[in-house]
Amino acid sequence: MKSFLAGLGIGIGLGVLFAPMSGEETRNNLTQRAGDLADSARDLVDQSRERVRTTVSAIRGQAERFTGNQQEATGTDAGRTL
Repeated sequence: MKSFLAGLGIGIGLGVLFAPMSGEETRNNLTQRAGDLADSARDLVDQSRERVRTTVSAIRGQAERFTGNQQEATGTDAGRTL
């Protein structure tokens, strides 16, 4: 994985050096791409966060149903005997 990232970095560096665009155009292009990458990363984090929330809610619901079923089976209600 490290060698892949190193190769990627070298490739990007060489591409920037030998690009047919001017320095200003290249900087603007890199700035725009970095912004797009940051937006994509934020979207991915937001999606992941929502998946975790959904999963936690589902687990909580299952746990509440399970504890409710256990209380019914033992004849207790929040620690009180019926």
